[in-house]
Formats: sequence, C-alpha cells, structure tokens
Amino acid sequence: MHKKLDDGIKIRVINKPVHRAADFNTVPRMVRKEPKLEKQPERQEYGERERRKGGGPRLALWFVALASAIFLGLSLVYMLSDAKVTITPRIESVALDENLSASKDSMSSPISFDLVVISGTEETKVEADKKELLETRSKGTAVIYNTFSTSPQPLLIDTRLEGSNGKIYKTEKKLTVPGMGKDGTPGKVEVGIYASEPGGDYNSEPLDFKIFGFKGTPKYDKFYGRSKGNLIGGTSGEFYVVPKENKEKIAASLEAALKKKLFEKAKSQIPQGFIMFPEAASLQLNGGLADAHSEVPEVPVKLQGTLYGLLFDTQKLTKEIAKRNVDQYDDSDVYISNIENLGFGLSNPENIPWSDLKNINFSLKGPAKIVWRMDSAKLGVELAGKKKKDFNSIMSAYPHAVSADLILKPFWRMTLPDDPKDINIITNYPK
Repeated sequence: MHKKLDDGIKIRVINKPVHRAADFNTVPRMVRKEPKLEKQPERQEYGERERRKGGGPRLALWFVALASAIFLGLSLVYMLSDAKVTITPRIESVALDENLSASKDSMSSPISFDLVVISGTEETKVEADKKELLETRSKGTAVIYNTFSTSPQPLLIDTRLEGSNGKIYKTEKKLTVPGMGKDGTPGKVEVGIYASEPGGDYNSEPLDFKIFGFKGTPKYDKFYGRSKGNLIGGTSGEFYVVPKENKEKIAASLEAALKKKLFEKAKSQIPQGFIMFPEAASLQLNGGLADAHSEVPEVPVKLQGTLYGLLFDTQKLTKEIAKRNVDQYDDSDVYISNIENLGFGLSNPENIPWSDLKNINFSLKGPAKIVWRMDSAKLGVELAGKKKKDFNSIMSAYPHAVSADLILKPFWRMTLPDDPKDINIITNYPK
C-alpha cells in the first residue's frame, strides 16, 4: 500500500503480523522467582504449647540439675558424717612397797613364774708381754646317780671319781646323792669336778665315772656318774697369760657384756603377756679367766655363762598388786602403765638354786599407775543403732569410765550408726 504525501513522496507501508500473548511462550525470557516462605505459624504454635506445658527441655535440665545437687549433698553428708566416742578411764596412782611370793608354773598360786635359761660366750683378745709357767687342771661337770637304795648318800668334798679313761677326778664340794624314787627312778645330783693332776692329758670328751672309794663294795656298781660335756682347761708349760693386774677389769667387762647380750636375747623371745625385770635375771659363770693362755703374745680370753631369768605372768602380777592397793577392787581388767620401771628385788639372791628353782620371795617398789581397760568392742555393739539421748544411760554401765563424750556429725544427726565398726571409740590411756 502506497500513501501519497503532500510533497509527492510516496511511502510504502508493510503490514506485519502482530504476535498474540500466547505466542510469547516460544520466546525465552528472564523470570524472577520470589523466595518461598516457610510456614511459621506451626512453630509458633508448638512453642506456645510447650510454654503452656511448663518449659519443655529447659524444665528437664532444671530437674536433672536439682537431682544432681541433692545427690551431691547427700554424698557430702555421708562423707562428712562421723560418730566418735572419747573415754577417759579410771587411773589410780599408788606408791608400791610390796613383799610378794611366787611359785614356778603354778595354777593355784596368785603369782606364778617361769624360768628362762640361755647360755652364751663373750670373748676378746688381750696383749701379753711375757710368758709364765702355767699348770692347770681339767674341769667339768658330772651328774652322780644312786641306784643302790632309797636312802640318800652323802659324799665328802674331793670325793675321787674314776673316769672311763683310767684317770682320777675329784668333786669340788661335799654333796648328797638323793635316794631312788618309789618307782625305781635313780636319785641324782650335779656337781663340779676337776682333774687330780694338772696337764693336758686330763682333757677329755664326756666320760663315765665310778666312785673310787666304793670299790670292793656293793655300792661300786650302783653309784655311777657321767660328765656333762667335755673336760677342758688342763695344761702344763710356759705360756703367755693375761697380766694379773688386768684380770679383774677384763673379767668384769666381759661379764657385763655377756649379761646384757643374753638378757636382750631372752627379752626378744618373751611371749606377749609376760614380763622379765632386769633385776630378775642372774648370770652364772662357767669358770673364769684364770686358765686363759696362749703360745703367742695375743691371748684369747673368753667368758662362758648361763643367764637365768624369772618370767612373770603380767596379768596375774598386776591383779595381785591391784587387790592389795585398791579399795574394793572388783577383779576388773587393769594394767600398770609403768610396770617395767618398778624396782624389783630378790630375797637372798646369793643363795638361790637357779637350776632347780621352785619358789621365790621378791619385792616391788616405786610409784605405779593402775589403769582400767575399756572393752571397746562390747561398747560399740551396745551403742550401735541407739539414739543420741540414750548415750549417758548406756555409759552408766561402765563405772570405770571417768568421763565419756559423744560427737555426731552432721550436728542434726540423732542416731548412732547401725554398724559398730562405724563408731570410733577412743580411750585416752596414759603413755
């Protein structure tokens, strides 16, 4: 189509098809998508429901924390809980000055004793500067038996004994050989013997003996002897010997050392419940230093001895002392806290037959503390599970408790533990 303009110019108009809205789908174009919003009302509604119910998870946490606190508190109370009883026992201070007697291994005597016997040797070496003529006789111990009759047989000092080695020995003192027992048991007695002549020829291993003076009589075969151990010490010749001026000092030093050694050895073997006072021990020497000699200037010196010690039953001794010194003593369990420090003395100690001791008389002197023991185990059982208010009435059954204090922790606790082991009972015994 042509359109004629006024100025004579022609314009050609071309008609093109117009696209409809549906046709735009075939043409790609940028489309902006809006973000899709999640629904919030539902969460808000849940929160509202939980708040209405009481807090939800937050409430559960508070519950756990509270339970933990309660558990911790109970644990602390249990850990800090305590039941303690402190007791002061009865103590009597007395000044002892007692004369007592005791019998060996007696069940009927108020005080009994046993005998501890320990032998030993203490030795040293002494420098000597010159030789001396030395003639010594062999010595030993023999047991003489009587199988002749029930009558005792007296023997004089220096009674001659014929040894099985053909040599003659003599008794050191007069003695009496007891008669046979009714059951035929031989009578016997122990005695020291020595060789009739000096010299080493009389030294011997154990020997048998006959009483030389009974030869040719019926008694010769019915009285006999046997040596206890070897016969030693016989010699003759020039030897280095301990200087005379030093003998007593050396002998005293060896004797003190030997007694101390044997006493400590005996003390270490004393069973529980017994006591041996230092003054209740006696050292009996076997010979001395007179026979010490050597072919060289350094003379070996030794001292042999046997320690006899009196061993007392501590409980029997303590109860007898309490009976004598405490008014209306009721045979309660007591002890003397300083018993080892008491002064002990024997009557006529020089005449005591230690090897055959049956009865003794002795004294005990000095300040003593008599202490009453408390039966903690029994008390613990009686207190277990009881109320605090019942404590004083329970303790009234223990008259020898001067005072008793109870502490319960925590302070609001009104009952003692059910288990006696959980009750700490402390008795303030003197040291």
